[in-house]
This record gives sequence, C-alpha cells and structure tokens, in this order.
Amino acid sequence: MELERLADELTVCKVPSVESIDLTADFYFIGKTDEEISLVCRTADTPICTTARDDGWRSFRIRGVLDFSLIGILSRLTGILADNEIGIFAVSTYNTDYILVKNDDFDRALDVLTQQGYTIV
Repeated sequence: MELERLADELTVCKVPSVESIDLTADFYFIGKTDEEISLVCRTADTPICTTARDDGWRSFRIRGVLDFSLIGILSRLTGILADNEIGIFAVSTYNTDYILVKNDDFDRALDVLTQQGYTIV
C-alpha cells in the first residue's frame, strides 16, 4: 500500500465559530459537534481567534480511493505507530484517511511504516 507524504505543517485547533475559518483555503478539516468546533489546517491558515491550538503536525495519507468495504487499514497503520510509541491524530474523508504525526516523530513514523512494507511517495 502506498502512503503519500504531504508537505505542509499543520495545526490542530478549536475555534469559536465556523465564520473564523478561511473556507477558501486549499486544505482543512472541520469537525463540529454539540461540544466544539475543531479545525485541522495549514499552520499558515490558522485563524487568530482559536480557543485552543496545537502546532507542529505533519501528515500523510493513504494513496488512492478506499472502498468502504475495506476493513482494518487505519487500524493496522495506527497499531504499527502505537507499537513504536508514536502518537497520531487521524481524520478521514470520503476517499481516504489522513494521519497526522508530530514533527519530531514524522520521519521515524515513515521509517517504521517502510520497514513494515508500506511504500512512501
């Protein structure tokens, strides 16, 4: 399976409203529940008015479009990283899964996954 390294540094944060998010940005994830509005975006695109913020994330995604009938793909990846004491933050889209890893662990995470047979592009 191929994993695609993404170039941008990311921020995970909470915002008080969706109006503070630049919806014209090329890359972001919004999660809204009855308790919070979470945002993952490029660090350069992070709104000024965050209520909580964690910078220093990098990401990779599973390359291609994943069929919903596939089972355990994200579980296997996160299990390998957990076994190597690498924390993650995962988000999913309709097409695929994205895994965020802190900057300090990013290269090691990709090395560990390569050793387990994944191809990094």
